[in-house]
Formats: sequence, C-alpha cells, structure tokens
Amino acid sequence: MADWGPVVIAVLLFILLSPGLLIQVPGRTRVVEFGNMCTSGISILVHTIFFFGTLTILVIAIGVHIHTG
Repeated sequence: MADWGPVVIAVLLFILLSPGLLIQVPGRTRVVEFGNMCTSGISILVHTIFFFGTLTILVIAIGVHIHTG
C-alpha cells in the first residue's frame, strides 16, 4: 500500500507557490504582486521558505495520507 499524500501535497504546493504564477512576495514594485510572471532571487527564497513550512505542517504535523492499493 503506497502513501501518496506527501507527493500530492508537494505537487499542489509547488504549482500554487511558484513565484510569479499566482502571487509574488516580495514583488518588484510592491510587497505583494499578483500574476506578474516575473521573479527575483529574494522572491524564490521567500517562496521556498513558505513551501517548506507549509509542506512540513501538512505532512508531518497534521499527517495527510492518501493510501492506494
């Protein structure tokens, strides 16, 4: 029996938290920009920290599991 919970959560968060796709923190001209499709090094760092923190909370602390098989 395979546990697909961490994989599904990681893929969804990767898509949602890609810098510049839906939201960019910090933006180039403002603190938060929406859908500008641009990115910077500091934005990549901030989104990486958000991704790691949210993934850790959902997978380890809450324990999201999707079992198949």
